[in-house]
Amino acid sequence: MDALLDSLIQLLIDWGYVGLFISSFLAGSIVPFSSEVVMAATLGVGLDPTTIVVVVTLGNTAGGMTCYYMGHLGRMDWIEKYFGVKREKLEKTQRFLQGKGALMGFFAFLPFVGEAIAIALGFMRSNLWLTTISMFIGKLLRYIAMLWAVQETMNVVM
Repeated sequence: MDALLDSLIQLLIDWGYVGLFISSFLAGSIVPFSSEVVMAATLGVGLDPTTIVVVVTLGNTAGGMTCYYMGHLGRMDWIEKYFGVKREKLEKTQRFLQGKGALMGFFAFLPFVGEAIAIALGFMRSNLWLTTISMFIGKLLRYIAMLWAVQETMNVVM
C-alpha cells in the first residue's frame, strides 16, 4: 500500500500545478491525503511559490466545498457512510456553530474537525459566498504559513 501511495504522490508531483491542485482537492475533502508533501516537493523542484500557494488554496477550498455541498444535500446516511462523520459529531458541530454563521468556514482548514465544520455549514444552509470566502481565507493563511515553514526548513538544510 505504501508503494502505491508513494507512486501516486510522485505522479502528482510530476504533474506540477495540476497534480498540486488534485492533491489539495483530495486533502480538502474527506479523503485522507497530505497535500503538504506534494506542495513541498513542487517547491523543491522549482515551481513558483506564489503560484503554488494560489493553486493549493483553490484546490483545498474546492475540496472543502464538496463537504459543504454534501451537508447541503442533507443526506445524513451519505454523510455517515461516505464521509465517515457520525451524526453525533455533526450535531455537536452544529450546536457549536449555531449563531456564528458562515464566517466559521475560516476554520475548515483544521485537521479532524475541518470537514465536519464544512459539512455542518452546508447542513445549516449557511451563506454560500461567505462560507466560500471565509474558507478560502483560512486555507490561504494556512498554506502561506506552511510554505514559509517549508522554505525555512529547505534553507536550513541547504
